[in-house]
This record gives sequence, structure tokens and C-alpha cells, in this order.
Amino acid sequence: MQLSVVIVNYNVRYFLEQTLLSVRHASVGIDLEVWVVDNNSVDDSVQMVREKFPEVKVIANKHNPGFSIANNQAIRESKGKYVLLLNPDTVVEEDTFSKCIAFMNAHPDAGGLGVKMIDGGGNFLPESKRGFPSPWVAFCKTFGLSKIFPQSPKFNRYHLGYLDKDENHEVDVLSGAFMMMRKETLDKVGLLDETFFMYGEDIDLSYRIVKGGYKNYYFSDTTIIHYKGESTKKGSLNYVRVFYQAMIIFAKKHFTGEGAFLFIAMLQFAIYFRAFITLAGNFWRAASLPIIEGLVMAGGLHFIKDFWAENYYSDADYYDDSFYYVNVPLYISLWIAGIFFSGGYDEKYNFRRVVRGLLVGTLVLAAVYGFLPLEYRPSRAIIVMGATFALISSVLIRTFSHFLQYKNLRVGHSLTTNLIIVGSTAESERVQHLLAKAQVQKNYIGTVAPSETEDRQTYLSGFSQLEEAVRIYKANEIIFCSKDVSAQNITKSMTALGPAVDYKILPEESLSIIGSSSKNTSGELYTINIQFNIARKMFRRNKRLFDLLTTFVLLITLPINIIFVQSKIGYLRNLFYVLIGKKTWVGYAKTQNTNSNLPKIKSAVLSPLDGITISQPDEPTVQRLNFLYAKDYGTTKDLEIIMKGFRRFGQ
Repeated sequence: MQLSVVIVNYNVRYFLEQTLLSVRHASVGIDLEVWVVDNNSVDDSVQMVREKFPEVKVIANKHNPGFSIANNQAIRESKGKYVLLLNPDTVVEEDTFSKCIAFMNAHPDAGGLGVKMIDGGGNFLPESKRGFPSPWVAFCKTFGLSKIFPQSPKFNRYHLGYLDKDENHEVDVLSGAFMMMRKETLDKVGLLDETFFMYGEDIDLSYRIVKGGYKNYYFSDTTIIHYKGESTKKGSLNYVRVFYQAMIIFAKKHFTGEGAFLFIAMLQFAIYFRAFITLAGNFWRAASLPIIEGLVMAGGLHFIKDFWAENYYSDADYYDDSFYYVNVPLYISLWIAGIFFSGGYDEKYNFRRVVRGLLVGTLVLAAVYGFLPLEYRPSRAIIVMGATFALISSVLIRTFSHFLQYKNLRVGHSLTTNLIIVGSTAESERVQHLLAKAQVQKNYIGTVAPSETEDRQTYLSGFSQLEEAVRIYKANEIIFCSKDVSAQNITKSMTALGPAVDYKILPEESLSIIGSSSKNTSGELYTINIQFNIARKMFRRNKRLFDLLTTFVLLITLPINIIFVQSKIGYLRNLFYVLIGKKTWVGYAKTQNTNSNLPKIKSAVLSPLDGITISQPDEPTVQRLNFLYAKDYGTTKDLEIIMKGFRRFGQ
């Protein structure tokens, strides 16, 4: 047997399906076996593989043992001359396997082989070729010198930026996303080190391959798509911690003496430094707009106060300095809090949310005004003028931000996506049907034929004129139908057109359209991925706030309301659990399906079943009610269920 392909999967069913379809196409004429090791996914990945890919050998783990252990499980059972470790979020070209095998056969000194990888936006992934880490390499990567000097042999040893990505090279490190090795090499140097849970295991194995007397090669004659980001987002603290801890494990294993101490110290410092950078970046992305708006509001209140004092009271010193350290912070806090809880910072170009938030904030301020001591009650006209200024300034700030980002002033209007489909008329119609079924609005321009054509009534152009069609019709999204367009042509088109266009792929006989425009974000399921309200940040935040407010009201009225609850002890326990965030008042009803794909929320006291009169609904009804609750969630829905099921608060 020539090749054993090993794929470790964890909750990426639809990407896995696309990967296996591309593997099936690439396996024509090759004696190979395919292994899928599933690390206890809850998205029915195993069932999908067994139903759609009966030729694939499946190992279904009952827990998640990590990447290294899972790969080793299949490698030990494999029979191929070569072993390929392949990520489940990749697409290989039809001749990828045959080309790689031919290269390995022609280079008996090759222990491992990696290929050119692009992300879902057509960008070259620099981790396709890497150098071994060292204290200096780690320093350059940690402090960004490798990004500042991407083609420098001195500063960018980590990604070997000075090596031409379109030529074959001997390299140090292969990427675990596509790592082809001789089985005899693995027998000599050993399998993946199971100390590594995620990240670092490919560096460690690449290092041992070189130490074993073999060479690692970067092979540029074939290209694969690697969507990336499916396990750990690079913008998260978890990524920083896991990645650098893996580097520490590598350093402790392979370095000794003063060099090891320096390397480990550098990596430990890098963990805190990168964590600080990540936290600072995340904070600025989340807080920059409210900070800017708050400062502008403060400036506006200063001028309004001076204007009103001089023109209404004819006294420039009419207001006490307490206005600045009591009234200004109070007003701004309530206005910004109103925008925040209205979702105005989640959807910053939704002016309706901004207006609603400022209105709520002003109403709360008006209610608070009467409770303030007399010395802290300036004219109510300042509140009205301040709220008006806050609205105008917020709109202007967001309009300017929109212009900087999109180069137009059409704020609040959904950006028109000009869509071109590449494929046959039958597959193009299937794409349009799936988009309509998922209620995805696109400005469909037309279809480009998968080959050359003279039928300009049916098609915009032939495939060779795709770039011209994109330019003429100003298309900013392309959906490739993989039944009609080869993976090789897809990767070539993505590379040629670049990241200015969003790309999606419709796998043959699949109900999902898949794509991801960035190497740093998770891939997205484009059609059958229902938009659940309960999964949105604003709704989750409002649900928690609703729980706290409800608990606060219940505690105040406890001597009265406890009389009406059936289980008194259970009620008191639930009050405590909701208060500390261990439970929520309303959530999903319990079902027999433990592998539900609904967004996760806390266990609940009440459920949609408490809002209906059916005593014992069947399982499909319960699942449907849970689905609708997650999809259409709003705090009014929770309130309605609570009003009907209050007596069962102790269950």
C-alpha cells in the first residue's frame, strides 16, 4: 500500500466532509487507506463519515485525548509506505497525493514533506515552511521582528520568509496540517510525542526526523486550502498559553545547559508579554468606541454647561466644580450603558440601537435626577441638550468610522454582495436554492462556466475569463461548485484573485456552503448554519442581566412569592444558583439527544415546556421547542415562560 491518510477530527463535521471528498478525488489511481480518528465530537461527525464514506476506517474515541495520541492511534494501525497527517479543515488538489509520492520516491533522503498552503482568502500561509525555534527565533517572533522584516534571513527564521514560496526547499519544520512521512522514518525516530496535546508536536517530530538523518522538504508544486482556526482562535489567551507552553515542552526536551535555560526563560516571558498584548488588543477593540464617545460627550457637556450658565443664568461660574466629578460621569455612564445594553456596541452601525440606548439612558437619568441632592441637580435642560449632543456625536463618530472602513457613507445599509457562481447550471441553481432556503441575501450576478463555453446567454463567461468577470461585474464573492470545478482550479483562482474576494465552496451532494476569508478566524458554515439569537453576544448578556434583575425582584418579594412556589427548599436553592451564574431561570428542556448542536447555555429551572399546556410532548416536539427557543430568543420569551411557570420555580 502506497499511502495512509490520517485525519483527526473534533467537531468540524462539514469541513471534514469537504476534506474527505477532496481526498476521495485525489486517491484515484493510488493504493491508499484513509483513517478518521474522532475525538468525541458532538456534531454527528462519526455517523456522517460512516454513512457517506464507507471506505474510510473510523476510530471513535469516547473522550478527547489530544492531537498526538489520536494520530498515533491510526498510525500504529496503518499499512502505507507513506503516512500523511492531514487536518480536517483542508482541501487537497486532485493530483496532490500523486505528486507528493513521486517527489518522495525521487528523494530517498526525504523523511518528511510539506506543501504550499493557502487560507480561505487565497493568502499564502507562512507556516507552510518554518525553521527550528531557538532563543533568537523566539525573540524575533515574540516582539514582531519577523513581521517587520518578513524576508530577512536574520529576523524571520521562524517562517523562513527569505525562501521563495513558489520553489521547493529543504526546510526544518513541517506543518501538522499536511505532513507526509515515510513509515520507515517513523519506525526509526518514533511517533508523535504524546506529551503535546495541541501545537508543538509537528515541530518536535520534524526535529527528530532531521536528527534521525533525514531531510524535510517544502514542496511548492501542489497547493492545498487550509481554513485554520477551528480549534483555537489566535486572538485568544488560550492560544497564547497552549502554543508557548508547547514550545517550553520542546525546549526542555531538546535543549540542555545554559541554552535551554535562556530559551525557556524567553518563552515564559513571551507567554506574559503576548498575553498582555492580546489582552490590550482585545480591550482596545472592545472599549475604543465607548471611550472615544465618552470623551466627546464629556467635551460636549463642558461647552453646554458653560453656554447655559452664561446665556440663561448670566453667570459663567454658576455651576459648582462638582458638575465635573459627579454629573458628567453619571450622565456619560448611563448613556453609554444604555447603548451597551441596547446592542449599540455589538452592531455599531445600527443607529436604531444607538437611539434606543440613549433614550433609555436618558429616561433612567431623568428618574435618578429626582433622588439627587439639590447641589447635584443642574438644569434639566443640560440633560436634554447633553442627550441630543450625545446622539449627534455618536452618529457622526460611527459615520466617520464606517467611511474609514468601507469608503462610503451608506451607514445602516447592508453591504451588497455581488455573487458569482462557478459551476454548471444545475449546481448553480442548487446554490441559489440553498441560499434562499437559508435566507441569505445576495446580489446574484450570474454563473461562470466550469470550462470554456460559447453559451453567453447562460453563462457570464468561460472559466479562463473568471478574473475578467470579477473585475467587470465588481464581484466580491465567488461560490465554487466542487462537483464541476477541480480543487486545482479553485486554488489557482483563489491565489490569482487574492483576498479582495470572499470564497466559498459547495461540496458535491452537500447541503453546506463552506468558506473562511481569514487565516485567523474560524471557517464558517454558510447555508445550513442557523443564526441562533441565544448565541449572539448581546442576547447572552441581556439574558444574564434579566436573570439577575429577576432574582433581585424575587429576593425583595421573597416573603410573599415563596407562598405560591411548590417546592420551597428547591426554590431557595435555585435563587442562589441563578445568582452565582450556575443556573438560568429559563433554558432548554431536557431531551434524550445528548449530542444537541444548539448553542450551550446554563442548565435551567424552567423551559419552553412550562409555557405550553401539553402534559407529555413527544421527543421531536421537545427538540423543536428547544430549537425555536434558541433561534428566536428574547427576554420577553423568558418573561412569558416565567409568568406561566412561576409555581415550578423550585423544581
